[in-house]
Amino acid sequence: MSASAIFVLDLKGKVLICRNYKGDVDMAEIDHFMPLLMQHEEEGLLSPVLSHGNVHFMWIKHSNLYLVATTNKNSNASLVYSFLYKIVEVFTEYFKELEEESIQDNFVVVYELLDELMDFGFPQTTESKILQEYITQEGAKLEVAKSKVPTTVTNAVSWRSEGIKYKKNEVFIDVIESINVLVNANGSVMSSDIVGSIKLKTMLSGMPELRLGLNDRVLFALTGRDKGKTVVMEDVKFHQCVRLSRFESDRTISFIPPDGESELMSYRINTHVKPLIWIESVIEKFSHSRVEIMVKAKGQFKKQSVANNVEVRVPVPSDADSPKFKTSTGSAKYVPEKNMVVWTIKSFPGGKEFLMRAHFGLPSVENDEAEGKPPITVKFEIPYFTVSGIQVRYMKIIEKSGYQALPWVRYITQSGGRVATLLIVFSNIRNSSLPIYINCHTL
Repeated sequence: MSASAIFVLDLKGKVLICRNYKGDVDMAEIDHFMPLLMQHEEEGLLSPVLSHGNVHFMWIKHSNLYLVATTNKNSNASLVYSFLYKIVEVFTEYFKELEEESIQDNFVVVYELLDELMDFGFPQTTESKILQEYITQEGAKLEVAKSKVPTTVTNAVSWRSEGIKYKKNEVFIDVIESINVLVNANGSVMSSDIVGSIKLKTMLSGMPELRLGLNDRVLFALTGRDKGKTVVMEDVKFHQCVRLSRFESDRTISFIPPDGESELMSYRINTHVKPLIWIESVIEKFSHSRVEIMVKAKGQFKKQSVANNVEVRVPVPSDADSPKFKTSTGSAKYVPEKNMVVWTIKSFPGGKEFLMRAHFGLPSVENDEAEGKPPITVKFEIPYFTVSGIQVRYMKIIEKSGYQALPWVRYITQSGGRVATLLIVFSNIRNSSLPIYINCHTL
């Protein structure tokens, strides 16, 4: 079972728009959601599922909105949450920014989308490009000749329209990886794993079939090829376009891709990962006087690679003042609203080592409140670089017209949602032991 109704609320709990799909839950039950949320928040027991009697609220927060699904059955929670995040994605595609104002300004379109996205509590058409073919923001014009629903909606291939044509047929493949490493104060890696995804940007005519080959260890074992570097992927999740039965039988990733940008798959790799930029810091605090900070950064990646737009963010006491800096390269600035120093290095070659010193004054009256010891964070970009060693071995494009297409593969190291960034968190303070958490992303 899935959702009985979907609500969009403002920050005060006022219903902006809702859609009742099954009629088995009283719509007035939503009045209990905000009091429950505030109560659990005050008690420190906030959870993604709240209950009032036999009614359950599954919710997410986006910008200044709450998206809430209600049900009185033992619903598939992961399905409901996937759907709520899909609503956010579709609305963002339509309105650029999803917030209270965009809901109020596009009430009719939002209601039409809620009608198409779900039917009797089950997700239906969720591809925004397909929805945009027949739900537009062009006003209330109705032309009988154009009121026909695209055949894509009822096709077996509901994520791709027919009749797509390009002058130049190309497909771009991005391999994006997020690396999480836990390091103790002695510099030993306690745990590490890689969470990755493969994203596509397809500009192909017709209805092509694509076959993607990776250096998957299970595939190599099945085919008797055990040469070269391979990776073991776990928790693999595919876009609906991938033929799962084919993958389960012979590990072939075969699919008819959506047009434009999409995420083909995500995966996890358990492997030992060392920090690509190693940070050592010494922080000396002189009571009622000053604090001196020395940070050394060393690139532990190949010399032919270069990390771009490096930012080393060093936390400082909240009552620090009178900053002075000295750097061997780049520039440093004090950001008082975030209680940190940001050391910026435009280009950081592999194998190089740089140093930054900071000096701050402290007030004569000591702050009674005990401050935590937040870690130093490092953010940077490395193009043409991968951490796990995953490789796209081939991309075959098959289309009945027989046209030639160009596949492109991009390997970059990245942190966050943008291209090429690795985020590392490391701290080592004199006379104290701190754990190190390294979180980085590669594309």
